[in-house]
Amino acid sequence: MNRFERTRADHRLETAEDYCELIQDLIQERGEARSVDMAERLGVSPVAVAKNIKRLARDGYLIAEPYRSVELTEEGRQTADKVRRRHAVVKDFLLWLGVSEMTAAHDAEGIEHHISDETLAALEAKIYSPSGHKPE
Repeated sequence: MNRFERTRADHRLETAEDYCELIQDLIQERGEARSVDMAERLGVSPVAVAKNIKRLARDGYLIAEPYRSVELTEEGRQTADKVRRRHAVVKDFLLWLGVSEMTAAHDAEGIEHHISDETLAALEAKIYSPSGHKPE
């Protein structure tokens, strides 16, 4: 896969990852994930949320029934956990480099969707090794 194909594939997964992470957050915070709350958090229209929910249900990330809150499937939970871990590692690495908390959090939000497993492992080895340190 060349770099352009990989970037397009990453973009296709980005929406699924963002929704899975958001749904998991809403369930933890409020006990349920409703479309109206997703639209508000994402700053998009309810119609856009409905279209994405339909696609993500079709792709096996979540369960969505009319007039009910959205639930993650096992694949959806694993996706949310994976993206949350990548975000934490990237953010910790940026903090380790001396980037401010706010900038590190913002930049990690974009980078987390495009970082390879190889690069992620290298970042973890560098920042969490005895010679490095884990940012606080």
